[in-house]
Amino acid sequence: MNILGKRYIFFALSIAFILAGMLTLAIDGLPLAVDFKGGSLLELQYPTTNIPSTEQVKQIYDKYNFNEVTVQTAVNTDNERTIIVIRSPFMDEVQKASITTDLQNIVSAESVTVNQFDSVGPVIAQQVTQRAALAVAIAALAVVIYITYAFRGIPHAFRYGVCGITAMLHDVLVVISLAAIGGKLFGWQVDSMFLTALLTVIGFSVQDKIVVFDRIRENSVIFRKLEFEKLVNHSIVQTLQRSINTQLMTVEFMLLALALFGGVTLREFAVLLLVGLASGTYSSIFIAAPILVVWENKEWKTWFKKTNQSAA
Repeated sequence: MNILGKRYIFFALSIAFILAGMLTLAIDGLPLAVDFKGGSLLELQYPTTNIPSTEQVKQIYDKYNFNEVTVQTAVNTDNERTIIVIRSPFMDEVQKASITTDLQNIVSAESVTVNQFDSVGPVIAQQVTQRAALAVAIAALAVVIYITYAFRGIPHAFRYGVCGITAMLHDVLVVISLAAIGGKLFGWQVDSMFLTALLTVIGFSVQDKIVVFDRIRENSVIFRKLEFEKLVNHSIVQTLQRSINTQLMTVEFMLLALALFGGVTLREFAVLLLVGLASGTYSSIFIAAPILVVWENKEWKTWFKKTNQSAA
């Protein structure tokens, strides 16, 4: 299997998906939840046959001077109930009690359940955002230091760390792109669960890349006279079955079941993890190691020469 021979095709596929997400992000912005921008989230559960309309919900919020309100509904067919999720600017407990009472009075109050209420002030939201960015940055730095130290016995050990971080950044951008597209199409929100999914993807991504890099290190001792590109391709093929089978059997099937049958509240988290972890395995095989070969061969020196020759 000549995987590295098609490396620019894999690069193009990744760039196309990430560009689609970044374009959506540039147009609509990242759909931040109350955890990151401040505000309140109220989740109510109604009988499916009798629920307030979006206009009724917004009228009640307008009564208490809350104008920027978004309403999402999801039907739970298992118990014939409908979940309504309402996001609004920050409110206190007194306002929450009054609004909840009005929303319950639209139908029988006994049949309405308050599933969740979260309220985050703007200062706390800013701190959460800063700490989230710091957590990702520290994780990236730790990966570079660890890989550089672990591979110190082979030439250009620092390159392995940089390639690992580049591929990890690929996985982060895939998750962010998916969140941006999901926010546009399905009304997803970037909340603390998104951060949990992102850090989990980073951890699994680094693990896969170290497995591939470690096989390259072992083979570089055994096949010293072999051309570097062939050596890397041979190492990828050796780890290919292990990477795919381990990911499918231990994680992906479970997350797929969770995404399909885990309920509305867990679906976004499960889908982000499902795609993010699949991206981690993909980037370990088709992104990280090929970038290492591109760097070793200094292929960027011939990119524009090939273009000029084709034009001529």
